[in-house]
Formats: sequence, structure tokens, C-alpha cells
Amino acid sequence: MRSLINTYRRMRFHSILPSLCFAMILGLPSARAQTDGGTDGGGGTDNNDLVAAGVAVDAEGVLRRLTKSDTQGMLARERAQHALASLDADMAKRSPLRKVSLTRLAKLIKKSIDEGHGPDEAMKHLAGMTRIKYAFYYPETQDIVIAGPAEGWMEDLAGRPVGIESGQPVLELQDLIVAMRTFPPEKNSNPIVYCSIDATAEGLARMQEFLSQVGTNFQGGIDEQFIVEGLRESLGLQVITVGGVPATTHFAQVMVEADYRMKLIGIGLEEPAAGIRSYISLANFASMARNAMVRWWFVPDYQRIKVSEDGLAAEFVGNGVKLVGEDEVVGKDGSRRQAGSQNRASQRFTQGFTDKYGQLADRDPVYAQLRNCIDMLVVAALMQKNDFYGQAGWDLSVLGDEHAYPVQTYNAPKQVASAVNSIWKGSRLATPVGGGVQVKASDVLKTENLLADDKGEVDSARKAIPISELPADKWWWD
Repeated sequence: MRSLINTYRRMRFHSILPSLCFAMILGLPSARAQTDGGTDGGGGTDNNDLVAAGVAVDAEGVLRRLTKSDTQGMLARERAQHALASLDADMAKRSPLRKVSLTRLAKLIKKSIDEGHGPDEAMKHLAGMTRIKYAFYYPETQDIVIAGPAEGWMEDLAGRPVGIESGQPVLELQDLIVAMRTFPPEKNSNPIVYCSIDATAEGLARMQEFLSQVGTNFQGGIDEQFIVEGLRESLGLQVITVGGVPATTHFAQVMVEADYRMKLIGIGLEEPAAGIRSYISLANFASMARNAMVRWWFVPDYQRIKVSEDGLAAEFVGNGVKLVGEDEVVGKDGSRRQAGSQNRASQRFTQGFTDKYGQLADRDPVYAQLRNCIDMLVVAALMQKNDFYGQAGWDLSVLGDEHAYPVQTYNAPKQVASAVNSIWKGSRLATPVGGGVQVKASDVLKTENLLADDKGEVDSARKAIPISELPADKWWWD
């Protein structure tokens, strides 16, 4: 590090504003033109190629971004053909409203485990459902039912199970199990489920020291890559924190990936699949404080649940996820404190991300997965609050037992390398980014947040399903 600093001291620089937390963005004047638009730096692929992005977590807990390209979509077509050949014909059909009885499914899974073969792929993928539109309880049969669009599925390039026609990720039983264990029977819990990716105080302090030693009022040219490497080295690895759910679950990995890749979009290191302007393209860094930083994090849309008067039916409306933000200030010792406001560029970025979230989720599966995970938490909270568990006489059975049905089988994400982007923006260094995902599922069900079923449409949707006529071993139907 000191050798880097000495190298910088021998050069002459324009002014640099210190900033930090999740990612640094360098902006300096140059004769070279560079756009403010986001890019993932991939390049070199044909317009007809399919590119899938994802993350991987190694045995040490270090998260890395992965991209895979499928020339002319050949691999995707092969996977779709194989999936269609292996799926039940009825299940492979696209359905506007597929129903899944969770209570019946749990009984059949227990039976399959007792028989020694375990649940099949249809059970693990909840019959191909891609979203939750309704949650119902039927006292007459003691069925707890979720319903939503569904289709046949395959694995995409990143290993996600997605609909063959829509490309939307299908709901996964392992994520629903995590949600139900978070809001289990016979408890009145109100956990906060969250993740965050943040620089350490030591890393922030090193960064502040590095920038002060580099200097702020030099003139002349600059070796951009030297600065980028210096910023990345001084900040070091960022710390990933997961709470409310086990970090060793797929559920946790979805939250972390969505958070990480949202920040890459914000700093222009990943091009979004929808028309979202990056934060750095919107920011006026000349007006920002030297030690300013911003935080962005996902939360549920807390006013999106329409509930019937008797509480036996709920409908999910809207996109379900918002991006919010706030400004912070970094001290010389690396400490952080809230600034009590959000700068205009950050407001425009978070609002734009929220407005386009539905489009983004349609085109980039991880954001649809995040929405599905949040919806599953809300369903579990509804089941607990309205005592569907007790009314159905259901204690989750094997789904509530990690030994009988393990879902904590992933490497826990612990750290990720600092992302640093260099982009010309006047003569200023952009601010850093922190934040994550924060879900208070019980708050979605507060009286003031619920939408009234004034026309009785949600209740009618529940009553329109002739569940009493189903065979006992039928756990899904269209």
C-alpha cells in the first residue's frame, strides 16, 4: 500500500473526494470519452447470445459474480426440450392459476421420506408456480392453499429453475420452508429478515487515510488504474451479514445476490435488464460533501395485500418490492452516521429502480426470486397471524425439522471483494454504497397496511375453487 501511495505522490492529480462503503467510483477529467451508462464489461458476445448472471460462494464464504454465455441460445433450447420430455404433460402446460395445498404436500413429502426416496422434482418446485397471487384457508377440509401462475420449468445457465416459456423463476420448496420456519406454528414471532454488504470500519479508515495521503489538489494527468487498485486494496473485503434466516440457505443467497447486483447497477458496473439509470449518471458530485456516502436497500411494498373480511383469503397485488435509500457520513476513524436525508440523485435512482422493478424482475430472474422470497415470508406470517396452522392441525411435520428435511446446505456468504468503477464525471470522486435487504413481513399485515376487499373479489376467488371434490392425494391442480 505504501509503495502505491509513494507512486501516487510522484504524480499530479485533480481533486478527489473521499467516499466509501460498498463500492468506490472514480471520476476524473480526461481527454478520453466515457459514457455514464452502466456496463458489466462483458462485451464480445453476439446480440443473439444469451448471457446469464449469478453468484457463487466458495468454501471460505467469499462471494463472486459469475456470467455465462449461450451461443445463439443453443444450450437453452436443448435444456427446454429435455425438460419438456421429462415433465408430466399436464404440469408442463402453462396455467394462469395453479393451486398447491401445502398441508397435502407436507403429508406426501413425509410419506416419500418414510419410503426412502424423498420428494420428487415437482414437489421441490411447487408444481412450477412462478408467483404467489393468492393464499387461502379452507376450514371444511383444513387445506392451506397458495395459488398463482405456473408452467413447465428447466434450469437456466446460472442453475436457476425457470419457466420454459416465460423465463421466470419457479417457487422453490426450500425457500418456502425457510419462510415457514421463520414464522412457525404456536409462536407469535416478528423477526426482521435482512442482509447487508458493508465495508469494515477499519477498511473505511484505511480508505480515508489513503485518500488523504494521495492529496486533493494536484494538477495534471492521472493513471486511472493505479487509483482504482489503491481504492480497492485499502477498502479490502466487504463483510456480508445475514439475519432472520440461516445464512446457509438458498433464501439467504437470493437476498445477497439481489443486493450485490443492485449495487453494481447503481455504480455502473452491470447493465440492468430494464431502463434504469445508474446513480453515477444522475449524481452531481461537485455538490456533495467530501465524506458523504449513500445506502440503498430493498424492502417490501407494505401496502399490497388485499384480505377478505373473514381473513381466510388474501391476494398479492403490485410488484411487491421497493428500493429505498439514505445518506450517511464517514468519519476519519471509519465510523458511519446517518445524515438524515437522501440526495436527489440517490432519490431518483431508488425511485427509478422501484418504478422499473416489475420489468426488471420479468427479465432478470434474481429480482423475481427476491420478490417470491418476500411473498413467501408474508404468506408464512399470514398463516401464523391468522392461526391457519392451528385451525388445520398442522405443525409443519417434516418441513419444520432440519434433520428430516435439510435446507441449510449452502456455503454461507461472508465476504465479497470491493467493487470499484472508474468513470469520468467532472473532476470528482463519487460516493460509496451500502445497504441490503430488510423485510418486516408482519408489518405488511398491519391493519393500516391491508387493502380492503370491498367488492368481495378475494373471497369469491377462494370460494370458486371446488376443493372438497379433490382426491385426498391430489396436492396440486389447475
